[in-house]
Amino acid sequence: MSKSGMLDLAAGVGGKIDKSDVLSAVDTYEKYHTCYGGEEQERKSNYTDMVNKYYDLVTSFYEFGWGESFHFAPRWKGESLKESITRHEHFLALQLELKPGHKVLDVGCGIGGPLREISRFSSTSITGLNNNEYQITRAKELNRIAEVDKTCSFVKADFMNMPFPDCTFDAAYAIEATCHAPDVYESYKEIYRVLKPGQCFAAYEWCMTDSYDPSNRDHQNIKAEIELGNGLPEIRFTRQCLEALEKAGFEVLWEKDLTMDSPVPWYLPLDTNHFSLSSFRLTALGRLITRNMIKTLEYIGLAPKGSQRVQGFLEKAAEGLVKGGRTEIFTPLYFFVARKPRST
Repeated sequence: MSKSGMLDLAAGVGGKIDKSDVLSAVDTYEKYHTCYGGEEQERKSNYTDMVNKYYDLVTSFYEFGWGESFHFAPRWKGESLKESITRHEHFLALQLELKPGHKVLDVGCGIGGPLREISRFSSTSITGLNNNEYQITRAKELNRIAEVDKTCSFVKADFMNMPFPDCTFDAAYAIEATCHAPDVYESYKEIYRVLKPGQCFAAYEWCMTDSYDPSNRDHQNIKAEIELGNGLPEIRFTRQCLEALEKAGFEVLWEKDLTMDSPVPWYLPLDTNHFSLSSFRLTALGRLITRNMIKTLEYIGLAPKGSQRVQGFLEKAAEGLVKGGRTEIFTPLYFFVARKPRST
């Protein structure tokens, strides 16, 4: 079961960062981004520090509002957000043709929500790779609660430099994770290295679409808001991901922006015009209540100073995501399945 209380949220802000240093960490994180005068190259050069600070700061907010699986999903009418997320994870397992006994790698596993669901669904052994100590600690706790700690494990490491021998895994996947890579080709090349020949890698990527106009100021602002609120060095185009896969040596079996087939907009849970009891914490009223509670808890010292700032840039990100979805210049659901050739 996921943490759900407001006090759990407040206590978790900052992750492994000392509570007295949270405000300073927020300052440092924000200054990496365009909205605060930061440069893309600086974000890429310091991606480990930037992404780690981001997830230390935001993980408890994510879990409070979204649950254990930090990702979007195509959604059918009449389907809840939770149901769509679970189906999305099952879809990925089926596309990879996972079978009992397979040894699988989850690249950038968060707190392990998808890992646990996919492992139970497919009867596979999954290794979660994550470079954030706080998230791994939380993931191990949730694995014990879910009783999958015997089949699923975690390794703290950078997915740009994995501590695994060549040809280790029967399958690999990344769910909205390799978007944090400073160089997508290098991240795909490393995944290619640890896969066994003939096996597949599947991913959901955050991308700008061909509708994005780099000279359009509104488009630039939307992109910057998403990068700030989601710990991204940059957001690349779908075609850049495809080119990087092929350059890394993969055979692309199929690829598609899955937002195009979603009857319910993927960004609906973040749309303040939408109200849902099942996703109440994400609604405008739910966010207002959370905002006021965080303000109160920070004032009385139960939440570290800087907690309101974290919620502020997450809300800014939500606005950017909704605008990016409505204008169709951004997708969090660029999906592909790629295979490492049998002869390499």
